[in-house]
Amino acid sequence: MLADTIPGIRVVKAFAQEKREAQRFREANRHNLAVNDRLNRTWSLFSPTVTLMTEIGLLVVWAFGIWQVAHDQITVGVLTAFLAYISRFYTRLDSMSRIVSVTQKAAAGAKRIFDILDHVSSVPEPSKPVHLERVQGRIEVRGVGFRYGNRAVIRGVDLDIAPGEMIGLVGHSGSGKSTLVNLICRFYDVSEGAVRLDGVDIRALPIAEFRRHIGLVLQEPFLFFGTIAENIAYGKPDATRAEIVAAARAAHAHEFILRLPQGYDSLVGERGQGLSGGERQRISIARALLIDPKILILDEATSSVDTETEKEIQKALDNLVRGRTTLAIAHRLSTLRRADRLVVMDRGQIVEVGNHDQLMAREGHYYRLYQAQARNVDTDLDDVAPTASTDAKTVTAKS
Repeated sequence: MLADTIPGIRVVKAFAQEKREAQRFREANRHNLAVNDRLNRTWSLFSPTVTLMTEIGLLVVWAFGIWQVAHDQITVGVLTAFLAYISRFYTRLDSMSRIVSVTQKAAAGAKRIFDILDHVSSVPEPSKPVHLERVQGRIEVRGVGFRYGNRAVIRGVDLDIAPGEMIGLVGHSGSGKSTLVNLICRFYDVSEGAVRLDGVDIRALPIAEFRRHIGLVLQEPFLFFGTIAENIAYGKPDATRAEIVAAARAAHAHEFILRLPQGYDSLVGERGQGLSGGERQRISIARALLIDPKILILDEATSSVDTETEKEIQKALDNLVRGRTTLAIAHRLSTLRRADRLVVMDRGQIVEVGNHDQLMAREGHYYRLYQAQARNVDTDLDDVAPTASTDAKTVTAKS
């Protein structure tokens, strides 16, 4: 419950739900206390009962043994030896009874561990792996289809991407852009068709070897707790400080890093909370630059930052995409100005392919997306008081 609430503390405070969350936590604590009290009551009854039964058993042996000694049926030595044996026997029984609760806890933990160990990956390693000596970066998507359960997310997608070409993926939310990228990265395996790298089906390549050629820059960059240098070198732990600095310079991050108290040895905090969104994004770009990937994936890399920060990130991205096969997802169509081709997706299919001018001339899906985005920008910049006509314009732009 804490793991769910504490990361969302800003949302809790923004909606003034502190008392509600505190009450939920108290209720969870009371439930936990009640369960432990029940366990302790059971154990406090069980343990003395076992001890009482063993003592009664010893008392019976003493009484019967003394009676037999009195009637010369056994000697005192035999009775003494028997009492020593049964005492050791009862001691082991008592220990075994105390092991029961520990064994049950261990069994529950072991079940969780074996559930993980026995889990079959949805992306298996190839039985006969193929090794590429040199990766060019050509990507071929042939008749690719993918399903989440019974729902078809992508259907019949065909796409050829030349080495060093930059492709921009555009479309409405839910059109299948991110799913297509996940299939190319082999986070999932295709349900139909094949994805090939330099003519080889990626399912025939060792997963770790294949992903070493992929650089990923996400919309929400994830930084690990540690120093800036450690985060930049995450994909290449043996990188020298000179390589780290060179990657940071190319990502336009060197200047702000030097302004920090400890420079490259400054701690970024949990999930990078010690840095701004733009700074975290540039660290993420530097991390991708350092491994020098042949294939680059940009997933909404500038959508969550302001215009000035976007310009800085765009400069870093210009260095990052140079000479690499790049797939960029973006809602801001202006961020795809360097794309060689734009691929427009709708309902899991590719509906248009071409550059900006070609797609605008067709007046199809891309044209409507671009016009709607332009109207939204105009509406945001409109500083006049809202009127009936202004409201109608805003509703039209948003639709």
